[in-house]
Amino acid sequence: MTDQINGSKAIVCMMMQYMAWANEVMLNSVLDIPDDEIVKPRQALFGNIAHTFNHILVIEKVFQAHLEGKTHNFTSRNTDETPPFLEIKEDLNQLDQYYVGLAKSMSEAELNDKIKFKFIGGDTGIMTPMEIFLHLANHATYHRGFISDMLCQVPHMCNSSDLTIFLRDVWPAA
Repeated sequence: MTDQINGSKAIVCMMMQYMAWANEVMLNSVLDIPDDEIVKPRQALFGNIAHTFNHILVIEKVFQAHLEGKTHNFTSRNTDETPPFLEIKEDLNQLDQYYVGLAKSMSEAELNDKIKFKFIGGDTGIMTPMEIFLHLANHATYHRGFISDMLCQVPHMCNSSDLTIFLRDVWPAA
């Protein structure tokens, strides 16, 4: 696949596939712990494992709206109530696949189009789809780090979701 895609598009496609894979690794790992541990209050930015995954989902939905030229109804970077974990998992998996497909479908020129939008706080922003994709991959990685820490508190060790493992085990076959 990488031979068929050149330049920026190759990186964007790889990073969207990586984000989807790494999220799936972590989501599946969480299924191995008791339900009460998933929502147990912890000293973490979003308070628990489920709410942290929900934040990743909310931000992906916000940027989906920006990419589609639509408005969203979010007034915060997370929802007040945390949906059931299995719902978060299903929605995040579907949205990750949306991003994988969208990255593959866009041309180099489309990846570099400027998109104007409003941040949740009201400020204006301008980003290209390429910048949005890379932000989403980086953002999810950042918050999976918090989730890894919370899983260690359970204690539970999950499979590695590092980019190096993805490149070795998944990307060549994708």
